[in-house]
Amino acid sequence: MMNKERINRVIAKMEDRDALLISDPNAIYYLINRWIHPGERFLGLLINKNGDVSLFLNILFPFEETEGLKLISYSDTDDLTKLLTKYINKDWIVGVDKNLAARFLLPMINNKIAKSFVDGSICVDKTRAVKDEEEKQLMRKSSQINDQAMAIFKSLAKEGISEKQMADQFLDIYKSLGAEDYSFEPIVAFGLNAADPHHMPDETKLKVGDVVLIDVGCKYKGYCSDMTRTFFFRKKPDELQEKIYNLVRKANEDAEKFVRKGVRLCDIDKTARDVIENGGYGKYFTHRLGHFIGIEDHEYGDVSSAFTDPCETDNIFSIEPGIYDPQTMGCRIEDLVIVTDEGCEVLNHYPHDIEIIE
Repeated sequence: MMNKERINRVIAKMEDRDALLISDPNAIYYLINRWIHPGERFLGLLINKNGDVSLFLNILFPFEETEGLKLISYSDTDDLTKLLTKYINKDWIVGVDKNLAARFLLPMINNKIAKSFVDGSICVDKTRAVKDEEEKQLMRKSSQINDQAMAIFKSLAKEGISEKQMADQFLDIYKSLGAEDYSFEPIVAFGLNAADPHHMPDETKLKVGDVVLIDVGCKYKGYCSDMTRTFFFRKKPDELQEKIYNLVRKANEDAEKFVRKGVRLCDIDKTARDVIENGGYGKYFTHRLGHFIGIEDHEYGDVSSAFTDPCETDNIFSIEPGIYDPQTMGCRIEDLVIVTDEGCEVLNHYPHDIEIIE
């Protein structure tokens, strides 16, 4: 069923654009509740300022009639640009999204089927950044599954197992808990591999005294979770490792306490970054503090020094400070949060305490 409320929120952001032509399958799913994966073929959702909504779809893909949505079918041999001229006025300013391939957009521009084409991504992106009640419930459930899974993933850590052997077991565990897929390929890093923020599992084998960093997420009914925890394998951290861990933990928890409606996202990043810089490890915190998340694991919006927008109620993003010292250890602690008027709801409940895997 088409989500009229979400479409109306998009229309309210169109400003001087007469129409939007949306090609991103994720955005189309968000608006009409149908997954369509067109491959190399054109897929377009045309939204007019007056509220008319049309879907351009190749006849190769079956599609059930949807109330309020006009289906415009075409075949591989049809002239797509000529077809679009029947529905796009030459005097319109048309917003297109960042996913529209040049092989489709350039003929539209060259044939002057509209007055101009401008960036329209922000209209959908900013709408998607504020989650509705249904989305928040799905995100809570996805994160609940992730919490349960983390406890099981941790138990897989045995001396001699490789990162890849460990990670290869995760998907079946997720599915047993009710998830349908990963939200991204899991990160498992042993020892100093954890000092590479995006290390992908390889044949490195686990040994006593290693750090075990696990960064994972699943999809539940199309919505993503994302969480990172850092463990110690069968040995207490030394004094330096404990200092690093506690700095990261404090950075995470101080940032989460600072989140609320109206606070600038860049200032949340600074709150966490100041903790790590004051602890002497500023140069080892090499990425932004967080990213927005929902249908995709990385959506429009981030928690960084460059993103000065204020938080809005029902934004959902990650808080994931890290220290990556190649001589000592890598450590990251990550949760997802929902912004509220007075603070935030932390979606992950797996503890932040130093934990030793026995």
